[in-house]
Amino acid sequence: MKSMLAAVILSLTAWFAVPAFAEAPAEPLVTVNINNASAAEIAETLNGIGLTKAEAIVAYREENGGFESVDQLAVVKGIGPATIDKNRERISLQ
Repeated sequence: MKSMLAAVILSLTAWFAVPAFAEAPAEPLVTVNINNASAAEIAETLNGIGLTKAEAIVAYREENGGFESVDQLAVVKGIGPATIDKNRERISLQ
């Protein structure tokens, strides 16, 4: 009888513990429009992009017009495919 009671208690404990292991809701992903954001906004939002690279993005945009695709960021010196992939979900064009 004691072992049955212990099994029931263990089962209930496990059942109540499941919500504790559930993932916490993710915070909304912050995005930045690289076609109109300031260098400071770009640097603050994108991972691996400091103010210098963000200023290069803005300078490229001002000289060549807006970006037509996220992958086009690769033409900016110092920004490669790994940085683009790491930030793809954070970048908007409109």
